[in-house]
Amino acid sequence: NSFVTRTNTCGELRAAHVGQKVTLYGWVQYQRQGLFLVLRDFQGLTQVIIPQDEAHSHVKELLSNAPLESVVRVTGTVSPRPLGQENPKMPTGDIEVKAETAEILNSCKKLPFEIKDFIKKSEALRMQYRYLDLRSFRLQSALRLRSRVVMRMREYLCNLHGFVDVETPTLFKRTPGGAKEFLVPSREAGKFYSLPQSPQQFKQLLMVGGLDRYFQVARCYRDEGSRPDRQPEFTQIDIEMSFVDQAGIQRLIEGLLQHSWPEERGSIMTPFPSMTYEEALAEYGTDKPDTRFGMKIVDISDVLRGSDLNFVQNALSYPHGSIRAICIPQGVRYLTNKDLESLKESAKSQFNQEIMEIIRRPDGSLKSLLTKFLGAKERSELIQVLNMQEGDVVLLAAGEHKQVCSALGALRLLSANLLEAAGLALRDPTAFHFLWVVDFPLFLPKAENPTELESAHHPFTAPHPSDASLLYSDPTKVRSQHYDLVLNGSEVGGGSIRIHSAEQQRFVLEKVLKEDCEVLSHLIEALEFGAPPHGGIALGLDRLISLIVDAPSIRDVIAFPKSFRGRDLMGNAPDYVTPEELEPYHIQVSWPLEEKEAKKN
Repeated sequence: NSFVTRTNTCGELRAAHVGQKVTLYGWVQYQRQGLFLVLRDFQGLTQVIIPQDEAHSHVKELLSNAPLESVVRVTGTVSPRPLGQENPKMPTGDIEVKAETAEILNSCKKLPFEIKDFIKKSEALRMQYRYLDLRSFRLQSALRLRSRVVMRMREYLCNLHGFVDVETPTLFKRTPGGAKEFLVPSREAGKFYSLPQSPQQFKQLLMVGGLDRYFQVARCYRDEGSRPDRQPEFTQIDIEMSFVDQAGIQRLIEGLLQHSWPEERGSIMTPFPSMTYEEALAEYGTDKPDTRFGMKIVDISDVLRGSDLNFVQNALSYPHGSIRAICIPQGVRYLTNKDLESLKESAKSQFNQEIMEIIRRPDGSLKSLLTKFLGAKERSELIQVLNMQEGDVVLLAAGEHKQVCSALGALRLLSANLLEAAGLALRDPTAFHFLWVVDFPLFLPKAENPTELESAHHPFTAPHPSDASLLYSDPTKVRSQHYDLVLNGSEVGGGSIRIHSAEQQRFVLEKVLKEDCEVLSHLIEALEFGAPPHGGIALGLDRLISLIVDAPSIRDVIAFPKSFRGRDLMGNAPDYVTPEELEPYHIQVSWPLEEKEAKKN
């Protein structure tokens, strides 16, 4: 309460304050028949008794007629609530304030929605009136927790480990590869800035500059539309260090998260477990596994290898062919026939992968189109390898390894959602399972042209020391020194040891990626001036906080987010500008025909 004219907040009064005269400021959350109202501020709620005597008739009239969400000042005396009227659900539930004077500081007009967490509002309406949505306890709590976590991160990095907080430019130039970048016109004809998708180049240049340890709460931009866990502008905890290896970065991040982790969310254990990219794909079908539950993908190729089934032999004839399956616990009880059909259809539409189901009946026998072609030995081995219990359902896929694993990985998550929706507790919502995923491929075939390569992450990632020679002979087989941090099946961070040799960086860009080195000439030249070995990482702050508070979207932990389509519904951005405003930037808008017609009308 320093620097302000209130004596207390609406969330701090207790029985110990009885008898004190207090001044409160807040919003009218609730008012009942001119008898009392509930006043709310950022910290909580206080019940205010409206005086009924003639001497305070003006106070009664004022407070009884104040519209909900009006801002008021109330001065009165703290009193104990009458016996039996205490509210144990409210921290201030043992007291009430008997109003003596009051003032309406600003009256509220009719609200577009009630300011209550349990009232359902459309996301579009919430974002249009974001300043009202921000009054909700849920958003207030998330933003305050976010602030505390960031403050503790600064403390750990700067005060305890000597990192330097450096602000890097927002206006820069295009970076080859990676996500699409926003362009910003300049007054030089035909020349544009780019908004950086990360401070990647700058933090490497800071290492060349000898800063040794850099950190920034960085604003980043990507022009790739919105998804539940993506925004066109987002925040990351950006970190770079000199003379460090992968293990050093991992230890730093584990310590950082342990130090900044909110106490009310329990403790997290370090070191975090680690698995390779190949292990993650083989067991979970994804490079960001949710390890809170089992249902791992199991290789059953050897069990079925001796059978005469055509689809088995066809699958195993692929260079990387395999037959794999997941076992859904109690699937008979919790999944309907419609659920199973939807799972099969999903695999077919998303991955072009056929799925076969096997059910273990209560008597222990197997029910499937497949089982009549299998001998007793093969059926027994299937039950053993998959650890099938009575009532379990197995989903089986055969074909090329990566396609099969990706399809089963997606079905594993869809099945988990269906089981939980049907009432089976599978994933503990209070559990936080961190995981390092390492040894990613350095390059991947381009989706639009598989004969060409692109960086699996970005072109500055160093090759794995064991694979360095392969870079020049067979780059498709090179593993990278990249590492991802995964939390409950979501990627919350990613980083790498960087290339610090100008010669190697030039080779990767020119020979492997076929990129124009001129765009990055400043960085390559910097590497020629005694660049130290260095590496770093970036944590996605929005995503990390959304997982900590169990928010359905990162938009629920950002004060002023963009919509699903990347629009600001409150301020109506982006917006049109006049031709006169565009003239200094040498830009003319070419309108689509339908918009031309709309403007005429």
